[in-house]
Amino acid sequence: MTEQGNPIKQGKSDVVRAARLSVAPMMDWTDRHCRFMHRLISGEALLYTEMVTAPALVRGGALHLLDYNAQEHPVALQLGGSDPEELAKAAQFGAKAGYDEINLNCGCPSDRVQSGTFGAVLMKHPNLVARCVSAMREVVDVDVTVKCRIGVDDQDPHEVLPRFLELIVQAGVPRVTIHARKAWLQGLSPKENRDIPPLDYDLVFEMKKQFPELHISINGGISDLETASRMLDQGLDGVMIGRAAYHQPWDILGDADAQLFGGTTQTTARQVAMDMLPYIETHLSSGGRLHQVTRHMLGLFAGQPGARRWRQVLSTQATKDGAGPEVVLDALKKMDEAQAV
Repeated sequence: MTEQGNPIKQGKSDVVRAARLSVAPMMDWTDRHCRFMHRLISGEALLYTEMVTAPALVRGGALHLLDYNAQEHPVALQLGGSDPEELAKAAQFGAKAGYDEINLNCGCPSDRVQSGTFGAVLMKHPNLVARCVSAMREVVDVDVTVKCRIGVDDQDPHEVLPRFLELIVQAGVPRVTIHARKAWLQGLSPKENRDIPPLDYDLVFEMKKQFPELHISINGGISDLETASRMLDQGLDGVMIGRAAYHQPWDILGDADAQLFGGTTQTTARQVAMDMLPYIETHLSSGGRLHQVTRHMLGLFAGQPGARRWRQVLSTQATKDGAGPEVVLDALKKMDEAQAV
């Protein structure tokens, strides 16, 4: 079911178009099962993997972390690391696997990321970031992009961010996604870093004025398509949505193709649930367990009548030994019964 080196890889222009709306890379969330469902909902949005560390690929040989389904395109691989040579090798693995973009993580604030000298701590080392992306660009023919914060700790974003962008642009980065918050590497947890530091959207818009040729996507606190559309209308090139796209995937992605890409809405949330059944069958036949897939489906009907029953059935039944597609069908049935009351 999953494969590497897929012949229908997107061209660069297709990926740039898809970057108009992207789903953020989120550890433990945007795995291949999640991405497959998201692709069923939107045929256009750019999807990102969870962060995969370069050491895991290069030193650990964990190439299974690059597995994905051909239907996920356009899909980008996010790498974590800070050694130019190692990142170059990891980027080669990603390009060979058929990913449409290689993205360098300069925004994650977790302790385990800091200990490896990558993620948001790289905002303190812009010259190193430039060397890393240069090394990656030399060995792959897909875009090498960066996801960053506006700064970290006591840095002044108005000074730090322009210099950071200047250096990565000089290194050949054509696209960047800016999480419009600082990251506090000491004193705040990763969860708190997603909420507590104030958002500074104005600074991201200012960066677009200073770097008009750089494709800039904005990330952080965006929870609906209306806001995304407004930011695009105001001059940004792309919008990246994280938690809202995961917890309410239909609300974010269901109308995205029509609202942001000039296409049409091709499916329904219920049809997506049904379309997941063959995927689930294949996953189970290869030794997987049902909850590995259905945990990403809990929010599919968020805000709709009967959604609570849908979540209850999947949460309680999918983890049981031998659970199969019938659990999803039962969840749909119970949701229908709740709606009829």
